[in-house]
Amino acid sequence: MSAPLLLKGFEVELYTGRPDGTVVGCSAEVAAVFSGFVTEPDCRNLEYITPPAASYQQQLELLLEPRRRLRPWLTQRGLTLLPGSTLSTGDSRRFERSNPDNPYHAYIEATYGTRVVTASVHINLGLEQMEALFAACRLVRCEAALLLALSACSPFLDGESTGAHSHRWLQFPLTPPQVPLFLSHQHYISWMEEQLQLGSMQNVRHLWTSVRPNGDDRPHSLNRLEIRICDLIADPLLLLAVTAFVELRLQQLLRDPAALDPLQASALTPEQLAELADANDRAAARSSLDARLRHWRSGEELLARDWIASELAAMAPLAAELDLERWLAPLQPVLEQGNQAQRWLAAYGQGTSVAELIAAGAAAMEQDERDGDGALDRGLDVLPLTGPAGVLG
Repeated sequence: MSAPLLLKGFEVELYTGRPDGTVVGCSAEVAAVFSGFVTEPDCRNLEYITPPAASYQQQLELLLEPRRRLRPWLTQRGLTLLPGSTLSTGDSRRFERSNPDNPYHAYIEATYGTRVVTASVHINLGLEQMEALFAACRLVRCEAALLLALSACSPFLDGESTGAHSHRWLQFPLTPPQVPLFLSHQHYISWMEEQLQLGSMQNVRHLWTSVRPNGDDRPHSLNRLEIRICDLIADPLLLLAVTAFVELRLQQLLRDPAALDPLQASALTPEQLAELADANDRAAARSSLDARLRHWRSGEELLARDWIASELAAMAPLAAELDLERWLAPLQPVLEQGNQAQRWLAAYGQGTSVAELIAAGAAAMEQDERDGDGALDRGLDVLPLTGPAGVLG
């Protein structure tokens, strides 16, 4: 291997509920009993975080272990983990506080309501050199729509189709509403300080955007790129495939920043790039792999699935060099057969109810946890498509 892999880690948000797909919150109880689990403002969201590790095999184990550890506790209470990134089976009319005494949670509920009651996965990739980190922020910001297109799984809300593939991204309150393409670390520091002074952000964590730099002492001490746009990717193998796709883009960037840093390689201005990226994100939220996006190099329009396929072909030699080919393998069935939202919507159009789809997806998630290590042993040739309604696990 000619280059070290980046450190990576995940923040995984999940819904809990009954096996029939009904959402039931229990995050406060789980966090009190199990280490590694934390609460979100609404108790129907449960989150766990994997520690940083460069190895994909190690991250597979780290992704599976908390879910396996939690399963017996949930089963004893007639509960399970549910797929999807919105309250697919309801009820979005009310907020269910996990900690009624937390003033920040009170602010979240009063300001945003259940628009924030979503489930997603945040992908963190370690980059400690500031020039490289902010170049990575620019590239991934301009290509974040591709990651949403692959991961979209929130076409339902309150038992009905919303008409979008990622309703989560359309409903979630991006904060502040307009975020520039950061030109440097100092630009980011100055902008953050201004937002805090203006009150458009409550604290340094209150930057809710598709991609952001992250670290232990924001905005000054940074060490990683955090990708926040993805819907929940319930299958760990698919999550690692999406991560490998991003990592290969970053490895390409590190080798040739002049060719891949949009600040250097685009015909568009930074302001135009930020507008383009946000418009692409909205388009991907509506139509995912079938969305018509504009490329950051020139503004040329192309389908999301064609853009992804083109990048996969171009990165194939590097994937082979870094021994990431098998980790990328689960992306091909998604491009050919559709992401979870598209498969769900096809089944919904044929008469399968939302509750039935979520219930089948919950069963598929549990099966994935049992099969995760075996799939690795089989070489990750394909991503299993499971469930009677064609649910992507």
